[in-house]
Amino acid sequence: MSRMPRELSKTGLYHIIFRGLNRQNIFEEESDFIILKDILRKTKEQNAYNIYAYCLMSNHVHLFIEENQTGDISYIMHRILTKYASWYNKKYMRSGSLFGNRYKSQPVENDGYLLSLLRYIHQNPLQAGIVKEIIQYKWSSYPDYIRRSKNGITDTEFIIEILSRNKGEARISFIDFHNEIEKDSFDIIDSRKRSEEKIRRRIMTLLDGKEPHIIGSVPKEERNNIIKILRVREGFSIREIERATGISRGIISRIM
Repeated sequence: MSRMPRELSKTGLYHIIFRGLNRQNIFEEESDFIILKDILRKTKEQNAYNIYAYCLMSNHVHLFIEENQTGDISYIMHRILTKYASWYNKKYMRSGSLFGNRYKSQPVENDGYLLSLLRYIHQNPLQAGIVKEIIQYKWSSYPDYIRRSKNGITDTEFIIEILSRNKGEARISFIDFHNEIEKDSFDIIDSRKRSEEKIRRRIMTLLDGKEPHIIGSVPKEERNNIIKILRVREGFSIREIERATGISRGIISRIM
């Protein structure tokens, strides 16, 4: 089955997650974290993208980045993942894929989501019980905002300017904002799963709250009307309707 195309961001901003195959560690020791940060720095210089937040965990990575040209994200991530996997496999004398599936991406297109996402990324080590305070974790972009390190890889000005034109006030707001626990989850659902959930909810609305799989037992006329609504009015494909309802594409085609 061919992969569904990625959803492109209108703003060029993306939340990226990539994980180790079968959730295995992709960092074994401190030098591994350092190498990935160095790869991020070099690819930034070569591909002119911005990093607004990152967090390197033992078996996965969060990035909040902005591409320079629409569609650059695929090339950028290919370079990052290929370079790191090649280095890691050589160091640990292994072969094969290091990362599970392909990376996940989610467009970021409003300021409210943007700031909450930033907090979610920085609070990953806190939520995992690795540290008691965010500042204690050195493999995230949080220290770059607080200490303004010259060796940091984070482009902090974008977020700081959103918070306040006064940099001192902005950093105080930044710290206060991060002291509040982020309650929302920003785990990324891929395009196919988002589509499946969307059609599921629409069918449940048409069935007065019942799950889609019962559609085969409703009166034929009602079933056919629902199928027509999903196909014509809602624009779902025959394959999507088949997956959601269990009704074969042959029957759906006859209904249409």
